[in-house]
Order: sequence, then C-alpha cells, then structure tokens
Amino acid sequence: MHDERSELAALVELRKRLADGLARAGLNKTQLAARAELGRTTVQETFQAGKPAPSAETVVALARVLRLPDQQLLDLRRVAAREIDLALGKDHGLGKPIAEWDPHDLEVHPAGVGSGAVPQRVLPGYVQRGHDRILTDAALEAVQGKSQMLVLVGTSSTGKTRACWEAIQPLAPRGWRLWHPFDPTRADAALDDLERVGPRTVVWFNEAQHYLGNPQLGERIAAAVHTLLIHPKRRPVLVLGTLWPGYADQYTALPPAGSPDPHSRVRELLAGRTLTIPDTFGQDALRTASVLAQDGDQLLADALTRAHAHGRITQDLAGAPELLRRYEHSTPTVKAVLQAAMDARHLGVGLHLPQTFLTDAAVDYLSDQDYDELTDDWAEAAFADLARPVHGKQAPLRRTGSRPRRRPPGGPTSAPTPSSVTGPVFRLADYLEQHGRTTRLRLCPPASFWAAAHAHLTHPDDLGNLAIAAQQKHRLQWAHHLRLRAADAGHPYSLNYLARIWEAAGDTEGAETLYQRAADAGGPSGLTDLAEQRREAGDPEGAEALYRRAADAGDADALLIVASRRKAAGDREGAEAFYQRAVDAGRPDALVDLVELKEEAGDWEGVRALFEWAAGSGDTYATARLADMRAGAGDQEGAETLYQQVADAGDTDALINLAELKEYAGDFDGAEALYQRAAEAGDASALVYLAQMKEEAGDWESANALYQRAADAGDTGALTYLAQLREEHGDLDGAQALYQQVADTDDTYAVVHLAQLREKAGDVEGAETLYQQAATNPGALTVLARTWEQAGDWEGAKAVYQRAADAGHAGALVRLAEMQERAGDLKGAKTFYQQAAATGDPDTLIGLALMRDEAGDREGAETFYRQAADTGELSDDEAKMRWPYGLDPDGSPSPPWS
Repeated sequence: MHDERSELAALVELRKRLADGLARAGLNKTQLAARAELGRTTVQETFQAGKPAPSAETVVALARVLRLPDQQLLDLRRVAAREIDLALGKDHGLGKPIAEWDPHDLEVHPAGVGSGAVPQRVLPGYVQRGHDRILTDAALEAVQGKSQMLVLVGTSSTGKTRACWEAIQPLAPRGWRLWHPFDPTRADAALDDLERVGPRTVVWFNEAQHYLGNPQLGERIAAAVHTLLIHPKRRPVLVLGTLWPGYADQYTALPPAGSPDPHSRVRELLAGRTLTIPDTFGQDALRTASVLAQDGDQLLADALTRAHAHGRITQDLAGAPELLRRYEHSTPTVKAVLQAAMDARHLGVGLHLPQTFLTDAAVDYLSDQDYDELTDDWAEAAFADLARPVHGKQAPLRRTGSRPRRRPPGGPTSAPTPSSVTGPVFRLADYLEQHGRTTRLRLCPPASFWAAAHAHLTHPDDLGNLAIAAQQKHRLQWAHHLRLRAADAGHPYSLNYLARIWEAAGDTEGAETLYQRAADAGGPSGLTDLAEQRREAGDPEGAEALYRRAADAGDADALLIVASRRKAAGDREGAEAFYQRAVDAGRPDALVDLVELKEEAGDWEGVRALFEWAAGSGDTYATARLADMRAGAGDQEGAETLYQQVADAGDTDALINLAELKEYAGDFDGAEALYQRAAEAGDASALVYLAQMKEEAGDWESANALYQRAADAGDTGALTYLAQLREEHGDLDGAQALYQQVADTDDTYAVVHLAQLREKAGDVEGAETLYQQAATNPGALTVLARTWEQAGDWEGAKAVYQRAADAGHAGALVRLAEMQERAGDLKGAKTFYQQAAATGDPDTLIGLALMRDEAGDREGAETFYRQAADTGELSDDEAKMRWPYGLDPDGSPSPPWS
C-alpha cells in the first residue's frame, strides 16, 4: 500500500522547490525551457497542478539550470510519480523496481527445489569472493551519480549472474529499477529501447553475446550503450553483463591488418569494463561456505560434501537440479544404466566404472516390456545421451580415464596391477551418486548387476567390497564367488576370510599360505592369530616363526609381541628395533614401551630424541612429556613453547602447566590469564589454582569467589579449600557448613575435620557421631587416631591405629612402630616396621627409608629405597627422591634430574 497523501505532498514539495529556484534565478518559464533545452509545454506542465509528475530527465535538466541538488529532487519525483502515474495507468521508465524481480527470471540458476504442493526454486546462501568487492564498488559509484558498466567473464555456472544480482541489492531500497531486454529478441529489445533508459536504472545484459555479438545489431547496441553511459542527463545508470571467456576473447581481439573489424565498437565498449571470475572457490570462500553450512544452509552443506576437494561449488549447485531432472525424466535404458552406476558406487565400487560392466548390469533393471523393445544400439544411444552436459559442464555419466603416474627416473615403481580394465570407463556425476546413496540404500541390485561385476570388474577393492555387500544383501552365492575373484586379485580381506575357512577345515598349511598372501598384498594378515593358536597349543617355536613372519609383513600387533619377547630375552637392541617399527606402523602405545626401554637403560638422550620425533609429528602427549623434561632441566622458555603447542591443540592440562611455569617465574598476570583460559575451557581445577594464587597474594575476597566457582562447577576439593579459608578467617559456622557438604560426598577426612570442629565447639555428642561415621575408612581412622594422640590419649590412639592397620593401612603400622620406639619398646617397633614393609606400599617404604636415613642408618635406608623402586609404581616426581646416594638399584649412575 502507498500513502497517497505523502505522494501528493512529495509532488507539491517538488514543484515548490522548482518554483523557489526559478524565482532565485530570475527567469521566466520560457527562458528556463530554452536554457534546459526542453519544450515550453514540458516546462509549463512541470509547474502546473493536476498534471503528472515530470520525468526524471526533466527534473535533472531543470535542476542543472536552477542549480538545485538533483538527487533530492529525484527522490521527491520518485515518490510523487508513483501515485500520479498509477492513477493514470502509466509507468514511466523502463523495467520495474529491483525488489519486484525474481532472480530466477533474470537467469540466475536455481540450486534446488523447495518442498510443498507447488515446488519453489531456492538459492543457497551467498559467499562473497574477490570479484564481489569490485562489483560492490561499481554499484556504490552508481549510487553517487556516476554511470558504470561491468561485464563478468567466466565459464559456465561459475556464479556470474548471481554475483550481479547480489551486487544490486543495495540499490533496491534507493528506488532503482532494473530493465532486462528480451522481447521480441534480446538484441531487438535492447536496440529499440536503450534510448529510453532513464536515471537510476540497472541494464541487465546477462549472456551479453546475445546483445553485443549479434551480427546485424551488436555494433549499434554497443554504440547506444556507450551513449547511455556518457549522457549527463541520463545518469546514473549501471550496466551489468556476463560473458563466457571465448566470446570475450572474440570481441576484444584485434583483427589482422587489412581484415574486416566486425566488433570495433564492442571492443571499445568492453575496454576496462570486464572482470574475470574464478572457476573455483578459494580457501577463504570455502571456509565461509562451511560456516553457512554449519548455520543450517543445507544446499551449501550438500554441495561441500561433493565439491569441497576441487572447489567447484557454484557449478555443482547449478547443475544439481538439472541432473536430477535428467535422471527422473530419462528413458528406461538411460535410467537403468544410471541406477546400475548408483548401486555400484554406494556398494563400494571405485570412481571408474567400465562400460562393459554398466551395459551388462543394466539389463535386469528394465521391465519385461522395456527389455523386449531394446534395439541393437540401445547401449550406444544411452551412453551418448548420458554424456550430454548440463550447467557447470557436468554430465550424468561422463567418459573418463586414469591419469598416468609420473615418477622420477630411478625411483621406486608401483607394483603391477593384478588385472586391468579394457575398454571405456565412465564416472557418475557426484550429485547423482549422492542421490543414489540416499534413495537406493535399502534396495538390492538385480542378478545382472552381480553377474556383470563377477564378469567385468577386476580391481581387488571393487570385488572385495561387492563381496561384503552381497553377503549383507543375503546374496550368499554371489558373495562366495566374488570373494574368490577378489582373493585371486590379491584382496587382503578376502584372502584372510578364505584363510579362516581353510583353518576351520583343518588345512593349516593352506591357511598359512593365504594369510601370507594377504600380508604380501599389504593388508593386515591373520598370521598373528594363527601364531597365538600355535602358542596355546604348546608349539612356541612354530608360534615364534609365525609372529616373525607377521612382523616382517608389518603387522603392528605382531611387532609389539616380538618386541616384548626380545625384551624378555634380554635382547634390548632387538626389542628397540621392533618397538620402533611398531611406532612407524601407527601404534602410539609402542612409543611408551620404547621410552620405558630407554629409561631402564638410562638412555635419557634417546628418550628426549623419541619425544622430539613424536612431537614433530604432532603427538601432543609426546610434546607434553618433552615440555616436562625441558621444565625439569630448567629450560623455561623451551618448556613454555612446547606447552603452548599442546594448549593450542585444546589440552587444558598444558594451559595449567604453562600457567604454573609463569607463576613460578613471577609472571602472575600471565599465569592468571592462562588459568582463566583453562577455566573457560571447562577445567574447574584451574579455578582452584587461580584461587590459591589469589590467596597467597592476600586477596581473600577473590580467592573465596574463585573457590566458590570451582565448587559450583563440581570440584569437591574446592569446597574443602573454601572451608579451610573460612575457618582461617574465623567463620566457623560457614566452615562447618562447607565441611558438611564435603562430608555428604563420603569424604571421610572431611568428616573427621568436621568432628574436630564440633568437638572444639563443645558438641561432644555430635563429634562422637561423626568420629564413628569416619571409623569405617582406614585412612580416616589414622586421622582420628592422630587427633586422640595430640589430645594425649595414647591408649585410645594406639587402639585406633591398630584398627586402621588391621584394615590394611600401612601408614598406621608405621605410626604404631614410631609410638613403640618412642616408648622404648624397640622389639615391638621392629615388628611393626617389618609389617609395614611387607605391605609393599611405595609411599610407606619411602617413609621408612627417610626415617632410617634421619637416624643415620644409611644401609637400612637404602634397603627401603630399593624396595620402593622395585614396586615400579613411583611417578617421575617421586623418583626424584629415590636415590639420595646418587645410585640406581643396579649401581649405575642416577638419572640426570635437575
């Protein structure tokens, strides 16, 4: 709806401004008409009430003479003309407002069909590329009053027309119109009406060869466009066109000397006004398209699955609807060939489909009537039809071939192909392949498909994949015969499958042969499984031989088994070699075994080299370990660099390690920023570390808030720290409430501490209840015993320590020994120490060693240190305190901890 009052008001305002300008200029209307080069009647009607709004050309001419701002007058004229012209049933100016155009009517290719009773053509989201900036600049210059022309040059379906459409969208709200000449022909319509094009008009020359390349009219059209662009009274206009490269080259090439020049005016018009558009999306455009796809643009998402690798996104989008139409409306023979190709692709056959296979496979896809109507040349006609391209140079089924491999002289040559295809091969269009995967997934191909595959396919993977598919489709006889063909062609899975059948039938020798062939073909073999069976049957020598054969074939499991056997036999060098091969075969756990082997040998440089190698290949675990080593050696800068690499890969532990390094170095701001990053990544422990840093700095309020955030995030340890903070600052009620929350999570240590607080507060009964609750945990019993010991209740403490020791707590035994020793009962103390050592707990053994060390008993201390090390359960940090005497248990020099 248009506001008639505002339109009439605009016309009144327009005439008022012109009248004011006429008065200031001191002219009469006759003089004004002469200077503006307009008819006296035209000028008279411009000022006369009841007459239509003047034309844009008239307004511009009058504004020039009266020195008035023409853009403001044109805006008023546009609003006024709408009401008057509609009332009179007239429409001055060519074309119609941009907003009223459907882009598909301007020959923008549809990329899909929407759902609904009446399908609607739809477009994907638009991805800006480099040429779009130049188009946008041209449109902006046109808005500012300077006429522009730009012709986009590119191959079929590269997005030329869509780019022009997107570029003019900012002009729509400014009242611009678009004129697309095409009736009765494009050239006739253009030549007839170009002289009528008024200001603020987009002239749409899509497929500009139909205008500029017309043998009779092209030069005249080029001249008329040139006049339009330079005429001051008709500005601004924007002329947009598209051309294929071949046409652009034809029109702009200079003819040989003395030859006719059929495109001289066109060449002059296009000079400096063409813009080449790329065939493919660059990396930035692909990333933008991926973002749009993730935001819900299904058309782009589908296109990216097919065309991301080669970047021909627009061609894929433009060709998809036509490919689907060609398939759905094709002849029975064409559809049969396409369905055979679709089934082959989604069942695992490679890209290159032999024509002989497709021809024989298609037969049973036809109905009896269609089969009876086949002609002798039906296959030739079907393949010719399928080779016809649609938009974007795509064909439903196009002939293709394998690109020959180029290798330098003297380099390794590829193994010969077991068998090769003779005759033409074809490739199914990506869009139809995807369509087949969704629409034919649950359908089973007819017998002709399996027979053709058995007769004509030769590649091992094709045959092996179809054997598996036939098994899944319950075509068991075809599965068997295809598997035999695949095995003959050297397909590892099929060889292993047949080997297991031979093995189950008792033909061990035949099974071994097949397993070995599978290994020789470069696939995983069953030699390792067969070796395991030999070992279980009591044939270790036969098992060892098979393990070695599997390892020689690169079987990662066998490599690990042989490595561990070499290690057990004391062949460290051999074990290292097999562990290294397992690492190279893709077993990351072999790296851990290899590192342990070098650590046991004291080869710390070897350990470091391994981590450096693994870190260089992107192994974040190895990078973190290498960072640990750099930090331990005092190389803070190197450690920070490595931790940063791991952190950039998303490892929050590395962020925390990096923060600790910065905190240790005094960079508290840097540490805080890293702790915050780790916390934002969801690591609640980072909040605890940050709170502790604030607490050490005396910022109790911040520490309290951070502990609370960590607790809210589910870190119960933060509740304990928060409770301790409250307790230290005298908020005993708050502390008790928090300890109670921790106690409710079955943390018995919190229960004991809460009992102590209750006892201090005089709540003896409540404390006793809590103590009894904690007594179900051996570790908590020791805390309880220590509490009674500090209170002077030695007998009560001993009784509780004994209960903890009876429950298996080694630390309680040590404490009992200490109490006996303090009481002078050395014999009783020795008994408890021996009991504690017998538990084999590494922490207890280290504690005993330290006690012996403090007592001057170096020999006894070293005995306990050795026992602690032999448990093999000490971390690297604990290892730093193993050898205060500088010797490993075997007498070799201690590791270079620094």
